[in-house]
Amino acid sequence: MMKRRIFGIETEFGVTCHWQGQRRLSPDEVARYLFRKVTKWGRSSNVFLINGSRLYLDVGSHPEYATGECDSLYDLVAHEKAGEQIMEGLLRNAEHRLAREGIRGDVVMFKNNTDSTGNSYGCHENYSVFRDDDQRRIDEVLIPFLISRQIYAGAGKVLSTSRGARYCLSQRAEHMWESHSSATTRSRPIINTRDEPHADPEKFRRLHVIVGDSNMSEYQTFLKVGACALMLRMLEEPRVILRDMTLENPIRAIREISHDITCRRKVKLASGREVSALDIQSEYLERALRFAAHHDLSDEEKQALSMWEHCLTALQRDPLELHRELDWVSKYRMIERYRAKHQLEIGDPQVALLDLQYHDIRRPKVDPQKDDLPKGGLYYLLEQHGRMQRMVDDDHIEYAKTNPPQTTRARIRGEFIRRATENQRDFTVDWVHLKLNDHPPRTVMLRDPFRSHDERASKLIDVL
Repeated sequence: MMKRRIFGIETEFGVTCHWQGQRRLSPDEVARYLFRKVTKWGRSSNVFLINGSRLYLDVGSHPEYATGECDSLYDLVAHEKAGEQIMEGLLRNAEHRLAREGIRGDVVMFKNNTDSTGNSYGCHENYSVFRDDDQRRIDEVLIPFLISRQIYAGAGKVLSTSRGARYCLSQRAEHMWESHSSATTRSRPIINTRDEPHADPEKFRRLHVIVGDSNMSEYQTFLKVGACALMLRMLEEPRVILRDMTLENPIRAIREISHDITCRRKVKLASGREVSALDIQSEYLERALRFAAHHDLSDEEKQALSMWEHCLTALQRDPLELHRELDWVSKYRMIERYRAKHQLEIGDPQVALLDLQYHDIRRPKVDPQKDDLPKGGLYYLLEQHGRMQRMVDDDHIEYAKTNPPQTTRARIRGEFIRRATENQRDFTVDWVHLKLNDHPPRTVMLRDPFRSHDERASKLIDVL
């Protein structure tokens, strides 16, 4: 059983540049301006940073930030938020460059999962598992778990359909097409089965989950990863028996659950029984509580279990109670108040704009001399007024922008990059390799993501 686990989150961002309601640059052009500063850090739009993370430009001109390896949920939340602030810095730098070149425009970056033309981009979760674990058992149980967890992990979205607009729990639900696949863009599976452990392939595998929404809420990020990690702990214990919740049609179920904000819509299991997402999650939670009574959980696991129980209890009573914890509830509440105030239909373009602005990563700077709404993300406006529950403080996030997690392989990578950059040495880095491009080149492989110190790497860093 893996009691200590590596976590990571990869987040793709949507970008646009507009001026007075008109688009000024294409996403590809915006991305080039964003990554001009990045090319100073490395040699391309694919670089590793001194905090151990990876920053690169993904398919479709989507900037993507992948956290360094974390073995703490608190560190994971801080490093995921640090990624937003690093992106915000690139955004502001791009605006300055545009202004110097005489191009008037506001660059906006969204941490969401769909654009105005219906394209989707992802938020991927990574979990370390042992190679000899029963992968088939893990996948079979995790599929209904991941499909039903959107009731507390969804980011919320106003979805346009042939029958009109409606509010949904999840942004990614409409874009998933398979339960398992080695592809990530063509078929969009719930679990990606491509075998890329980024570690010793004989010992480790990397569970790659691509069904999740990008969350603004720190609480949700902690909960969705923490609850999934608890599920993995139980699945890695052969003596733990979980009830079969296999869904008859997983892809139909993920959409049906997303379309019901009461969280009570029934979906059919392969056994013929009909259950709600709340029923499925409650079954897993009850088993996790029994597991916790007979196993030693870490403080973070206990915290995640408590949050899981809190959310399911509140969802049973009234989902709107969770407006400080969950993105989909917070945004729904905001939209409904705005609609009532301005007498708007759910499909009104102003509502769509409000939906989008919730995910703007720019933190508003309130000018006390002005009464108008500050430019920036509505989530952060709520946070600044104490209306969203936080898991980490600003100092932790600020530290994570320039310092890697200290208890994993990311610490070694970050230190190597820092020293090599300071001394203007030519180097190449990926998740496993540190390479100093001397003549001849020197390379160190870091095959254990749990090791934060390595004698060979230390010797390489000493010569920088």
